[in-house]
Amino acid sequence: MRKRDEPVRLTRIYTRGGDRGETSLGDGTRVSKLDPRVAAMGEVDELNSVVGWVGGLDRIQNELFDVGADLSVPFGVEDRLRISDDAIGRLEQEIDDANAALPELKSFVLPGGSERAAGLFLARAVCRRAERAVLAVPDANPVAAVYLNRLSDLLFVLARAANAEAGVEGPLWRPGAS
Repeated sequence: MRKRDEPVRLTRIYTRGGDRGETSLGDGTRVSKLDPRVAAMGEVDELNSVVGWVGGLDRIQNELFDVGADLSVPFGVEDRLRISDDAIGRLEQEIDDANAALPELKSFVLPGGSERAAGLFLARAVCRRAERAVLAVPDANPVAAVYLNRLSDLLFVLARAANAEAGVEGPLWRPGAS
């Protein structure tokens, strides 16, 4: 049996087990690939890919893998890896730290600006979609959705900070402007 903190070893990349539209969850249960849980896991995986593309957020990527592992087993099954309130606390501290150096917001910010900021804004949009997908899973750990909600806030603040670091004034929403 693998220890909780031991990496997973993959000896085969393909198993053919999913060729008929089913996949295995973390507890070995077989479910349709159309199951809301599998959809949520896929959204978190896509988010992790976008975060990886932006770069520099390794801890967040590891935590997103933890979210995926958490989602792979219904909440209530004991002795499984679960995302925790500690992770949310770390995100909140990072939000507060990054936001403290930014000017006060006077309007909604449009996605864009520097290349890094645009990538972070994209990650934020994917994060919000992942959060909605997690909320559609009836027996998901409720902390997973909270984590993603807070992560979307962090990605927003980091996007603003990236624009500030690049000397780019982030575009602001001007209602009715064309």
